[in-house]
Amino acid sequence: MTMTVTSTEPVDDRPLGPALRRGWSRRCPHCGTGRMMKGYLKVADACPDCGEAFHHHRADDGPAYLTILVVGKVIMAIYLAVFLAFRPEPWVMIALCWAVALGMALYLLPRFKGALVALQWSRRMHGFDDGR
Repeated sequence: MTMTVTSTEPVDDRPLGPALRRGWSRRCPHCGTGRMMKGYLKVADACPDCGEAFHHHRADDGPAYLTILVVGKVIMAIYLAVFLAFRPEPWVMIALCWAVALGMALYLLPRFKGALVALQWSRRMHGFDDGR
């Protein structure tokens, strides 16, 4: 006599880690090769390689919020460290912190947006559910 064991746990066919890594690199979270972005911040309607639809994503203000959060914390730490170590003139502090903040914001914003879209894809949010 043989027993058949069935599992009721769902299969995670969209693991979060790889999806976030692909989204961070602005690649399609499904295939990993197609470009997710059609411009600097504009998400493509679909992946050019595998055809995965992205038009229904809802990143909204999430990437901007995360960028401000990270950049603000890092800039304040840099500001404090540089000021305590070197005591530079105020214009030097302003120039340094503004340049670093601008560079960080321009680098992080599209990456956070890609990661948020990949998170939504991985967790089947906002239309990424394949009709389930």
